[in-house]
Amino acid sequence: MTAEVLARSVVEELRRAGHEAYFVGGCVRDRLLDRPIKDFDVATDATPQDVKMLFPDAELVGAAFGVVLVKAGGEVVEVATYRVDHEYSDGRRPDGVTFTRSAEEDVQRRDFTINGLLYDPVERRVIDYVGGRKDLEAGIIRAIGEPARRFQEDRLRLLRAVRFAARFGFTIEAATLEAMRAQAARIADIAAERIRDELNRILTEGGARRGFELLDESGLLEHVLPEIKAMQGVEQPPQFHPEGDVWTHTLIMLEGLAAGCEPTLAMGVLLHDVGKPGTFVRAPDRIRFDGHVELGVELATAICRRLRYSHADTEQILALVKNHMRFGHVQEMRESKLKRFLRMDAFDEHLELHRLDCSSSHGNLDNYDYVRRRLDEIRSEPEGGLRPAPLLTGRDLIAAGYRPGPAFQPMLEAAEDAQLEGAVHTTAEALELVRLRFPGERPGG
Repeated sequence: MTAEVLARSVVEELRRAGHEAYFVGGCVRDRLLDRPIKDFDVATDATPQDVKMLFPDAELVGAAFGVVLVKAGGEVVEVATYRVDHEYSDGRRPDGVTFTRSAEEDVQRRDFTINGLLYDPVERRVIDYVGGRKDLEAGIIRAIGEPARRFQEDRLRLLRAVRFAARFGFTIEAATLEAMRAQAARIADIAAERIRDELNRILTEGGARRGFELLDESGLLEHVLPEIKAMQGVEQPPQFHPEGDVWTHTLIMLEGLAAGCEPTLAMGVLLHDVGKPGTFVRAPDRIRFDGHVELGVELATAICRRLRYSHADTEQILALVKNHMRFGHVQEMRESKLKRFLRMDAFDEHLELHRLDCSSSHGNLDNYDYVRRRLDEIRSEPEGGLRPAPLLTGRDLIAAGYRPGPAFQPMLEAAEDAQLEGAVHTTAEALELVRLRFPGERPGG
């Protein structure tokens, strides 16, 4: 059973029981745009208790707000009772709701016209009380009713407007954009996790550059990511960055992100040069950003903490910022150092960031091509490639008579380096290398 089949069966069952029921929201919008549909939502005049009686296994996840989940065959359909919302005192959710039997009243509380469409899957017709179909055809994001009120009700709609405009390549209607500018500072009322999730979607749904241009145009950028706003107007040396300032360079990189990319890669791209505004120096020879990587890591750490990224995601984002300049030296690296570099976690993200960095500036992909070629060569090596089984372990050192201590780590690293270089091939050879390299350490000493 597909989600659409389940949703249609829910509508039909509600109809047989004498209720109204329609598909609503994003599934209708995406059907009209001929885009893949992820979720199917149903709006109905049936109360949560009515729905529960018809679907005994349904889950009452938000009965006070009229929301019930109907599950079958591994699929889930959200069924919501028509409602009118009360005041939103917290800028996130209504203080209460009143159920209504009017579908038209229900859609008036929703965010944007393109999300306020209903679809009758039985008669196969669209029901439009808010002009959403016309806005879809014109490529416009327009708040339903009074824009200021819609954003006061839920501040996250400020970011959702940007996300939908970026994802679909739409423009934001003038009055809606003006209301966004007027309320941009209130985005701080929203929980950091919700802001993070919307930013991730803006970055990974295929319209990242447009999304950040709209964040700036709407006044949201300076309140959500002032560190990115600070990139604007920061010059770069034209011999390396003919494209322009740090902001322009970052936008071009964002434009190159593939839809569906990992949020960590997208954040790494966004933040890789975040340290440049704070390290800008116009030196006698050229513009310099000495120490921008170190400052970038510091700023990225603060941003990830502020937006409540997980520890694992934070570590990867920081690794991308920390290591993005190392590609400039790959062709001079010793084999062991190169292999350690290439075996970093999620190295494909490091490599893609480097490709975007070069393509969005000077265009020289020599180091990128070199790394790709060396990866292919190393992966075909019979000795185990990037991560060969170690020839020497702490147990081997103990068995050879060495006393455990702080020297073990550099001894094992030296043995592994030699192994990666192809200089040793057996445990005996590795032990002999340690004996010669660390003469101050004696077995049993």
